[in-house]
Amino acid sequence: MDTKTLDRTQTRAIALSLGLGALILLLKFAAWRITGSAALLSDALESIINVAASAFAMWSIHVARTPPDDKHPYGHGKVEFFSAMVEGVLIAGAAAGILYAAFPRIFAPQPLERLDAGLAVSVAASAVNLGLALHLIRLGKSTRSIALEADGRHILTDVYTTGGVLAGLSVVMWTGWLWLDGAIACAVALNILYTAYDLIRRAVKGLMHETDEELIGEICAILNENRDPAWVSVHKLRAWRSGRTTHVDLHLVLPRFLSFEEADAQVKRLEAIFQRKYQERADVLIKTEICDDAMCPECFSIDCDRNGEAGRSICFDPDGLTRGSG
Repeated sequence: MDTKTLDRTQTRAIALSLGLGALILLLKFAAWRITGSAALLSDALESIINVAASAFAMWSIHVARTPPDDKHPYGHGKVEFFSAMVEGVLIAGAAAGILYAAFPRIFAPQPLERLDAGLAVSVAASAVNLGLALHLIRLGKSTRSIALEADGRHILTDVYTTGGVLAGLSVVMWTGWLWLDGAIACAVALNILYTAYDLIRRAVKGLMHETDEELIGEICAILNENRDPAWVSVHKLRAWRSGRTTHVDLHLVLPRFLSFEEADAQVKRLEAIFQRKYQERADVLIKTEICDDAMCPECFSIDCDRNGEAGRSICFDPDGLTRGSG
């Protein structure tokens, strides 16, 4: 997928999220107004956060596309982690508001009206929400956009929440246990708090450059699939994703007998491999080193007179690649 197509895909996705989010918000508030249920109110309050988060995600995706400049040489992709963190904080705020409003209703329940009609409206809103969430998660993964994926996962959590609310209110309708309305709303709030914690944790991991095990494993596979006999060793690998750009920083050990031109050709070949893999959205920094006698057991260069019987093909592994990168 080229850059322009990717931009259009992301823009349409987040605009769809914003538009449908506003529609779902209206439906959920309608369900609350019909019934007066604290549980349905809690569900509607979470949807306010969905709309706000979608608007912030739209802004963050726009900023993330801005090319690198003198003040931001690594680009602006990190703004998506800020988007996810702000979304987490907003969700936590909504949960606190729900607990404040719903907890007293456990001990002082209030009558609910037209519960069947309210539940029907809520089911319709949840069905739209489910389709939107799955669409955003799929696009977020395919375009490597944490903002889209975070928005989708938040909406999917909202679907689960609504399902729990509907199930609980069905019990209320059948049994007349009105205190369950407040209890369900509090349970929703606790679930929302967990979602907020998870989003904030992931955002902090990204901002702090915590090792991305999946990405390291992916790069290890690329190196093993394309290994050249001249690559004695690769170490001090550091890799991270920022927006749609994958940053790769590593040390490449080459045989001492290579000329400068031959060493430069190896570096360019490895850079081209990463560029093809990440569709021209890789920022690659490779430092070359020359081998020493201690590396002979790792080397399988067929042109080295020191190699002899010691040389053998050894696959790169994630632990070896990142050794010395701390």
